[in-house]
Amino acid sequence: MTHPAEAAPAPFAARDWIGPFRARRLPVLVALIALSAMPGEFGALTRALMRDAYVQVAVFVAATLLLFYGAEILFRFDIGAVLRRAGRWQVPIAALMGATPGCGGAVVVVAAYSSGNVGLGAVVATLTATMGDAAFLLIATRPDAAAVVLPLSFAVGIVSGWLVDRFNRVEFRASTAGQCELAPRIGRTRPQDIAYLALAVPGLVAGIAQIGQISLDNVLGVPVMWLALAGAFLGLLIWATSPLQAMTNPGDGPLTRMAEETSFIAVWVIGAYLAYDYVATYGGLDLDAAFQAVAPLLPLIAIAVGFIPGCGPQVLVCTLYVNGLIPFAALIGNAISNDGDALFPAIALNPKAAVVATVYSAIPALIVAYGFHFLAPGFLN
Repeated sequence: MTHPAEAAPAPFAARDWIGPFRARRLPVLVALIALSAMPGEFGALTRALMRDAYVQVAVFVAATLLLFYGAEILFRFDIGAVLRRAGRWQVPIAALMGATPGCGGAVVVVAAYSSGNVGLGAVVATLTATMGDAAFLLIATRPDAAAVVLPLSFAVGIVSGWLVDRFNRVEFRASTAGQCELAPRIGRTRPQDIAYLALAVPGLVAGIAQIGQISLDNVLGVPVMWLALAGAFLGLLIWATSPLQAMTNPGDGPLTRMAEETSFIAVWVIGAYLAYDYVATYGGLDLDAAFQAVAPLLPLIAIAVGFIPGCGPQVLVCTLYVNGLIPFAALIGNAISNDGDALFPAIALNPKAAVVATVYSAIPALIVAYGFHFLAPGFLN
C-alpha cells in the first residue's frame, strides 16, 4: 500500500518507551505471560486459547498477507496504488480481496482506506464479502455450502459497496495524513521476521490439519502447543517492541510487513479469544442454547454474533451449522454481517468508519438471511 508523502512517522517521546518496549504495550505483554503461566485449569485454558488463536487465525493471516505482499514484489505492483486507480472497479476488487478465505485481503483494504487509497464503499464491500477464517472451516467441511456462501457474499459486497459510494456523503477519515505510523524504511528482513515465518509454516500445517479435523500432536517432532505458544509470544514481542500503530510501510520487505501486521492483529485476536471464553467458561454464557431458543430469531442472533470482532465467534457459528444446529439462513446472515479480524485494525485506525461500515453490512445481511429463512427454509440444511 502506498502511503501519502505527507504521512511521515510521528516522533515518539521518551515517555512512550520503556527500554525497547512501548510503554502502553508492555503491561499487555506481561499480563498475557502471567495469565498463561498460571497453574491449574485457568492457566491451561489460557494456554489452549492462545494456541487456538495462533493456529486458527494468526498463521492464516500471515499466509494471506505474505501472499499479497509477496505478489507486490514478484509482480512489481502496489496493491494500494492499484485500488486507488481502479475507479469503478475499486469496489469489486475490494470485495474479491474480502471474499478470499481468511482476513488478510480485508485487512489490506481497511489499511488502504486509512491511507487514503480507497473510499468507504470499498471498506463496506470487503467487510461484507469477508467470512474471515470461518471460510477455511466451511470449505473443508461443507464445500457445497461454501460454493454458495462465498460467491453470494462477494456479490452482495459489490452491490453494498457501490450503493455506499453512490449515497454516502459523510467522510469519516479526518485526514489521510498520520493515520498509520510508519516503520523506518529499513529495506531489509530482520531476524525476528525470519523466526516468525519459521514458526508460522509448521503452525499453518497444524491449522490446516485442525480445520480438516485431523488430530496432530506435533509437527516435525515439536508439540503443537509449544510451537503455537512460541509463535504467539514471538508475535507479542514483535508487537510490544514495534513503533507501528498498526500497518506497515511498503518500503519494508514482505516478511517484515507480514510479521508486524500479523502480530498486531494476533494481539487483538488473543484478547478476544480470552475474553470470549473466560465469559463463556466462568460467566455461564451458552450460545448453543441461545441459538436453539426460537427458530425465527436464529438468523438475527447469528447476524448479531457477526458484530463481535474477530473470527472465534464466527467459527463457532460455522461449527453450529456444520453440526446441523442452525439453518443456512443463519450461516449466510453471519457470513455477510461478520467482519472477521479486519474489524480490529479498522477500530484501531478509524473507529467511526468501522462502526458505520459494520452497520451498513447489517442491512444486506438481514435481507439475504431472512430471504432464505422465508423463501428457502430447508436450503443446504
